[in-house]
Amino acid sequence: MPIQIIPATRDDVPELLGLIRELAIYEKAEHEVKATPELMTKAVFDDKYAECLIARKLPKDDAAGKGEAIGMALYFFTYSTWLAAPGLYLEDLYVKPSERNLGLGKRLFGELGVIAKEKGCQRMEWRVLKAGFHCSYPKSFRADQRVQWNEPSIAFYTQCLQADPQSEWEGMRIEGDEKIQKLIDDFKKP
Repeated sequence: MPIQIIPATRDDVPELLGLIRELAIYEKAEHEVKATPELMTKAVFDDKYAECLIARKLPKDDAAGKGEAIGMALYFFTYSTWLAAPGLYLEDLYVKPSERNLGLGKRLFGELGVIAKEKGCQRMEWRVLKAGFHCSYPKSFRADQRVQWNEPSIAFYTQCLQADPQSEWEGMRIEGDEKIQKLIDDFKKP
């Protein structure tokens, strides 16, 4: 069956959220997904904070239909002061398990590469969870008990795409309305 990779539209939001939930299940973090159709529509299509590609398997006998959503790549643009150039940051990449190892991940990255080049980006970046470590594991689990569930993703990035792991930067995050408000209250001068 042919596969089509195109920019997602508002009509794709329910399927995109389904793929995002599948990704969260894979990452052992389904309970952390707070996205709703309304929030995603506003953020991606109204406010344009991000853009998304959707991959569809097109059945031969359904020329008028849009086919099954089998993968997606959600991204946004950043800026590097050191390079004085934009970058493309990949927030989420997901391919349904039944469609893996068939080249779809590479095709999605190829499309992202075209977009990055057209926008003059000098880098493409993303994060990948370290194998075996995620907050969803019970605290009682020892490190040697944790399944190395994300090794295939890491191998795909480093071996197939020749991506370089970045160890010199530590990720930082302030998350949630309460913490952001505390930041404002503590440090915003009148």
